Amino acid sequence: MPATAQQNVRVPVEQGGRTIQLSAQLFRPAQPTGPVPAVALFHGCGGPGQNTARMAGLLAFWGYAALVVDSFSARGLKDVCGRNWPTQAAAEARAGDIDAALAWLAQQPGIDARRLAYMGYSYGGGVALLRALSGNPDNRSPPVARAVVLVYPDCALADPLGQRLTVRQPTLLAMGALDDWTPVSQCRALLERVVRGQELVETKVYPGAHHSFDALGLPVRYLDGVGNRSKPGGCCGAHYGAHEPAWKQFVVDVRAFLDKALKL
Repeated sequence: MPATAQQNVRVPVEQGGRTIQLSAQLFRPAQPTGPVPAVALFHGCGGPGQNTARMAGLLAFWGYAALVVDSFSARGLKDVCGRNWPTQAAAEARAGDIDAALAWLAQQPGIDARRLAYMGYSYGGGVALLRALSGNPDNRSPPVARAVVLVYPDCALADPLGQRLTVRQPTLLAMGALDDWTPVSQCRALLERVVRGQELVETKVYPGAHHSFDALGLPVRYLDGVGNRSKPGGCCGAHYGAHEPAWKQFVVDVRAFLDKALKL
């Protein structure tokens, strides 16, 4: 894979009457031929990791700019995977990071502000789902993003949004069939509540894969102390770890989805 240009940047986000500067890494294609589409990436409950950096590198190789946003460091957080899984209020507050990241990307030279997408993993996928289904905060303008990718997302975070949901942009859900942390069943139940835009949703379920199937090199293991919204009382325990066949197919699926949504 050719080297890509990386840059440490700050993304301002308003929260509680003050501005927080989120740390982020911007990846650009090595040899862009003009303004390029861009994807903002949002990590799971453990913070940015090798999976988000790996995906950003792939995106840049494919001709996209990629912004890996760290939602935790500026807030003094490191890992929120413990027994106290992130609250609904925390997830809704974090959704503002998506708006801020897209606004920041739209202002950068060499990026096509008309071709933006965002991608969320696990807890970050649940946050991305909240934003995708609720639209912009003012509910008056169409979503800025042209596409959304949800990677083993916490679909339970969308429970408070009601029984009649609208999907506004092409949305890809990528999930492991054996995921017992953010199970496929929760996302299927969510999709049954979509009354408009169902045709915009593409679902991929990878056989044999658990949560974090893209954590290459990490054998599947059981974490007995982590919060788990899919269990009674929200506690505890889940499997996670890599599944290389799922990862390889996921890469193919994401590239095809984004090329269709952003490059045509």
